[in-house]
Amino acid sequence: MTNRTTENEFLLLGFSDMRELQLLHFVVFLGIFLVALAGNLLVITTVALSHHLHTPMYFFLMNLSILDLGSISVTVPKSMVNSLLNTRMISYTGCVAQVFLFIFFTEADFAFLTIMAYDRYIAICQPLHYERVMNGRVCVQMAAGAWISGVLHSALHTGNTFALTFCGNNTVDQFFCEIPQLLKLACSDSYLGEVGVIVFNSCLFLSCFLLIIVSYVQIFTTVLRIPTERDRHKAVSTCLPHLIVVSLFISLGVFAYVKPTSISMSGLDLVMAVFYSVVPPVMNPIIYSMRNKEIKGALRKLIG
Repeated sequence: MTNRTTENEFLLLGFSDMRELQLLHFVVFLGIFLVALAGNLLVITTVALSHHLHTPMYFFLMNLSILDLGSISVTVPKSMVNSLLNTRMISYTGCVAQVFLFIFFTEADFAFLTIMAYDRYIAICQPLHYERVMNGRVCVQMAAGAWISGVLHSALHTGNTFALTFCGNNTVDQFFCEIPQLLKLACSDSYLGEVGVIVFNSCLFLSCFLLIIVSYVQIFTTVLRIPTERDRHKAVSTCLPHLIVVSLFISLGVFAYVKPTSISMSGLDLVMAVFYSVVPPVMNPIIYSMRNKEIKGALRKLIG
């Protein structure tokens, strides 16, 4: 019979065993974290304090920034501390918290990306009905649904993962507690339930992605009918960055969570995890806000 691990902690994968590279990793991640922190806080503050930005589009954008800020705060600070202190340890409780919070922020984040695609669909394809369809009550209900769905999915994932029997090794081949890597530590006969949950949620993610694609097919069909080139360019410019971010988000996430756990590519897994967990919270404020004239104008007024 395989012995169940009695460890009350896990060991995370370090970026390097060399002290100089550990310090470099700390500095790089610190810079990335500060950029994400500043960008998302600027978006949240600007939208909250600028009355003319109190519209559905910016309301959802503010929620997205809150989620991005939470997402990067779950993984990056712990990795920075470990590099600075030359340790790889994370407590069992800390690992549970990382799994719950990261899945919560990530799934709610994608729910808002889906909602934002629907918002753009209504704004471009049914502009005369926009105020009626996307009224304040509906926006709050959609936002609440996204947050609640994130909590429920995260609770399901976390509960299934840590109900498993972990056998022997307690080393997680990732810089944070990631479910696919935790499944590798589970006994072979105990992780099938969580694999089923991952497949189920992957199908939900795919459904959301298909809804986004359908929305954009309708959007671009409508855009092609717009008579003036200037208006067509304006409509496309508000949609294309969102579609690029969604595509990147989905492709990286699917690779990390659908790839069979038997495939061992620690270096590639580490790089992909950095991309899907760190890059979006940094880039989203730039893509969605810093290129937006209304956001930049509101920000100048607040600073001035």
